[in-house]
Amino acid sequence: MENKKPYGTVLIKAAKILDYLAETPDVSLQEIAKGTGMTSSTVLKILDTLLLIGYVNKNAEKNYRLGAKLVRYANKNIEQLDLAELTLPFLEKLQQKIDETIHLGVLDNNEILYVNKLDPKNQTIRMSSKIGITRPLYNSAMGKAVLAEFTEDQYEDYVGTHSLVPYTEYTITNSLRLKKEIEKVKKTHVAFDDEEIEKDIFCIGASIVKGDEIIGAFSVSMPKYRLTEEVKEQIITAIKQTKQEIEKTIQK
Repeated sequence: MENKKPYGTVLIKAAKILDYLAETPDVSLQEIAKGTGMTSSTVLKILDTLLLIGYVNKNAEKNYRLGAKLVRYANKNIEQLDLAELTLPFLEKLQQKIDETIHLGVLDNNEILYVNKLDPKNQTIRMSSKIGITRPLYNSAMGKAVLAEFTEDQYEDYVGTHSLVPYTEYTITNSLRLKKEIEKVKKTHVAFDDEEIEKDIFCIGASIVKGDEIIGAFSVSMPKYRLTEEVKEQIITAIKQTKQEIEKTIQK
């Protein structure tokens, strides 16, 4: 098997420094150099860059530790993994009732970040979505479900700072119309994406809330040709039951 030469050896050195700081926080430049087997000048150059991007902090005594930005990334990833693990049995149960694509998402920088996806078991047509992609709040089912949980100020700030760009001819781009739709979501506790992100795709979503905190959202997505009023009502009922079961568990 051919050994591939890594691209950018400085990244490997930076990772070595971060690994060392994770194990030994609040250490000097000389200690890091000794611990990583690098020269002080090399370590200093890399530390300067890591300081600049917030991955490392330096205190008044000129000792180094992992930066808040890096820790925040780690904590966010743990939270996402915890949510995916916690909700998996409930989403699998939902899929047993509704054999369609199920997504789980979290709010990330005023977008929905996909953190889990369950593909249907017996359907030939599947969604092209992937874990790690993001979708806007204003035209996705999960996004609208989350918007319905925003306070009035949060909602107005979102609409005031985000353009309602059309993804398809069905995307809601009028703020007054969007407001009316979000008011419906608040009453029904389910949200719809009716071909607003992708033609011929229909999604039904719901939020996951713990007290006043928005934990995430989940949705059922399907080709619109498979949707009938009977199927729609069946999905809504199943989603509401799943939402109730998940939120009952996370309140504990």
